[in-house]
Amino acid sequence: MKRRDFLTGAAAAGAATGASGLAAPAIVRAQDAMDWKMVTTWPKNAPGVGVNAQRFADMVTEMSGGRLNIRLFAAGELVPPFECLDAVQADTAQLAHSTPYYWVGKSPALNYFTTVPFGLMAWELSAWIHFGGGQALWEEVYAPFNVVPFYAGSSGVQSGGWFNTEINTLDDLKGLKMRIAGLGGEVMRRLGVAVVLTPPGDIQPSLMSGAVDAAEWVSPWLDIAFGLQKAAKYYYVPAFHEPGPGLEVIVNKDRFEALPDDLKAIVRYAARATSETTLADFTFNNIAVFAEMRKAFPDINLRTFPDVVVQAMGEKTREVIEEIAAEDALTRRVHDSFTAFNRRAEAYQAHFDLPALRMRQQVFGS
Repeated sequence: MKRRDFLTGAAAAGAATGASGLAAPAIVRAQDAMDWKMVTTWPKNAPGVGVNAQRFADMVTEMSGGRLNIRLFAAGELVPPFECLDAVQADTAQLAHSTPYYWVGKSPALNYFTTVPFGLMAWELSAWIHFGGGQALWEEVYAPFNVVPFYAGSSGVQSGGWFNTEINTLDDLKGLKMRIAGLGGEVMRRLGVAVVLTPPGDIQPSLMSGAVDAAEWVSPWLDIAFGLQKAAKYYYVPAFHEPGPGLEVIVNKDRFEALPDDLKAIVRYAARATSETTLADFTFNNIAVFAEMRKAFPDINLRTFPDVVVQAMGEKTREVIEEIAAEDALTRRVHDSFTAFNRRAEAYQAHFDLPALRMRQQVFGS
C-alpha cells in the first residue's frame, strides 16, 4: 500500500471514529428521553391556570432539550379533576398542576399552602414558602403521599364572589347555596350558608340553573372568561377568603428522585419561573379585564362586604383555623409557622404597602 493511500484510509477511519464518537451522546439522549404525563384540575387552556400549566410543561421540555417531555392532560382528559393527587401518587401521571386545598381531605395542613382567610398575600406566601420554612413543612405534609410539591404562583387577590342578592346583613347569608372552596367555605357554612364545591367548569352552569345562589371562582379575568357575569349581577370584591392563593406543581417522589441532578433542577426552577409568570399574567389581565368589564357589562353591581359581615367572617376564621390546628401535631406546626409570619407581615404592611397604595390612590385615583 502506498503511504498516501494509507494516510487517506487512516484519515477516513479516524473521521468515522470521530463521527461515531460525536453521535453517541445523541443516541444516549434519545434512549434516555422520558415522557411524563401531567394532569390538572383546570379546563383545557383555562386563562391563567391552564395556560400557565402548559407553560411549565413546555419550559421543562425545552430546557431539558427533550430529555424530559411533559404532556399535559386537562381536567377529565386522563383523570377527574379532583383525583389528580391520587393519580400522581399512583404514578398514573407523574405530575399535577393544581392547588393544595383541593386535597384537604388528605391533610388539613394543606389549607395553609393555598390560602387562609385574611391571610398572606401572594408575594408573602411565596416568601414564607421559600424563606420562612414553608417548603420543608410542605414536603413533610406530602411525604406520606409520595409526592414532592413546588410553589407555582398565584392569582393575587381574588374576588368575593357573584351573588343573586345583595349582602347587607348576616341574615342575608343564611340559607344561601354558594359554591366556595377551602376554609372560606367552612367560614361561610358557620354563617348559615349551604356550601357546595363543584369543579371549575361546572360553576357557571350551576349558577345559571339555580343549583347555587352565589359562587366564587377567581378574579375578573377568569370570572368573565367563565361567563359568571351572565348568571349573577352582584359582584363582591375583594375576597376575604383568598387574599393570595397559591398554586402547585406536585411530582411523584420516586420519579423525581430518580432524575439526574440537572433535570431535578430544571423541574424545580421551571416551577419557580412559572410562579413569577403566573402572578404577572393574572395581574396584567385582571387589571385589563376589570377596566373593560365595567364598560362592557354596566349591569354588574360592584360591592364590598359590609363591616358587620367582615367582622363575623373574621371571628369564624379564628375559630376554624384554631380547630384545624388542633387536629394533629404536624398541622399545628404548619399553623404556628404560617400565623407567626402572617402577624409579622401585617405589622410590616401597615407601614409600607398599605399606605403606599393609599398615597397612590390619593394622587392618581379616580
